[in-house]
Amino acid sequence: MKTLTITLPDNLDIEEFEAKMLFAGQLYQRGKVTLGQAADIVGISKRAFMEIMGRFGFSIFNYSVEDLKHELGNV
Repeated sequence: MKTLTITLPDNLDIEEFEAKMLFAGQLYQRGKVTLGQAADIVGISKRAFMEIMGRFGFSIFNYSVEDLKHELGNV
């Protein structure tokens, strides 16, 4: 794994866990990492990551509109 160091302003009221969840959630939603990789970034199990995602505004379902239309066409 790569290591990333980010310098944040002192007045930013964010905990390390929250920052990792937001970062990993974005990467997952953009299709850059798998669900398991996102969980690894945060340092929690895949199940825990899936359970917590909604609190941070992320969906476990990572489908584009085109993918959904294609799947509905196959039904």
